[in-house]
Amino acid sequence: MRIVDEHPGHEACIRRVITDAFGREVEARLVDDLRFATDLAISIVAEEAGEICGHVALSRLKAPSRALALAPVSVLKATQQQGIGSALIRRAIKNARDSGYDIIFVLGEPDYYKRFGFETKEAALFRAPFRGPNFMALNLVGRSLAPADVIYPHAFNALG
Repeated sequence: MRIVDEHPGHEACIRRVITDAFGREVEARLVDDLRFATDLAISIVAEEAGEICGHVALSRLKAPSRALALAPVSVLKATQQQGIGSALIRRAIKNARDSGYDIIFVLGEPDYYKRFGFETKEAALFRAPFRGPNFMALNLVGRSLAPADVIYPHAFNALG
């Protein structure tokens, strides 16, 4: 497996992977909309035998500054449970840290995302449209961050 940054021309393959992984097109439209609005900060694909089999997106939040949203993480159904999603998330976190971002927010399954360092208590310091055990954050800088409103890019509004 090879993990690389998204390149021009990957869009249709990424759309196919996301639609296959989620069984619907909503999340694929989200990534297309984020890309079109230039809110997609980090977009990474996993390739196996020259074919894209996984994708992860991190988008710039409108607030707080230097913050990202992790969504979606997608792996073709036929290649799930092989560590592809985990490898994509680890690379995305590294790229975010190397690019100088402070924090990543995710809305997802706590048992899965805790293995990457995401914590509910870190997210609880911030005011967001989502609250509760599935809203988590990963502090990338190792120091306290000032509480703030979490404002997602407009493309997320279409998720309902």
